[in-house]
Amino acid sequence: MRLMLLVLTLALLAGCSSAPRYTQAPYQLTVPQSSVRADLMSQYRLWEGTPYRLGGVDRNGVDCSGFVLRVFDDLYDLRLPRTTEAQLALGSPIERDELQTADLVFFKTSWKVRHVGIYLGGGDFLHASTSRGVMISSLDNPYWQRHYLASRRMVEITP
Repeated sequence: MRLMLLVLTLALLAGCSSAPRYTQAPYQLTVPQSSVRADLMSQYRLWEGTPYRLGGVDRNGVDCSGFVLRVFDDLYDLRLPRTTEAQLALGSPIERDELQTADLVFFKTSWKVRHVGIYLGGGDFLHASTSRGVMISSLDNPYWQRHYLASRRMVEITP
């Protein structure tokens, strides 16, 4: 009985210690906008060409929401939700013409499938493509224009 009580207590404590850190987005970051872009480009150089793998979260293979999760966690110690749908429900909605570096851009690529990337500025975004792995694409590409769904601000960049 004592052992069972100890195991239950440890399980409850472990659950509390791993609570997600994504309940208060958008987060406040005090870094210059130019630094954020440089940070994202350094992440791109680390991840460039990593193949797409559904459910993946490492350099052996990564999907779009796993990639976004890893970049925000690695750069800013921010734990975003694991799925594209959950990421879409978080943060502040913004219009496409209000995009800033590090905002998330979402696409609806079929009736059920969603895709997410990280805006770099200048019309470009970083993402894990199903066909080419981690890469940079342009929002002006007709494919992405046609499938654009929404944007969310996960971090407020303050100098």
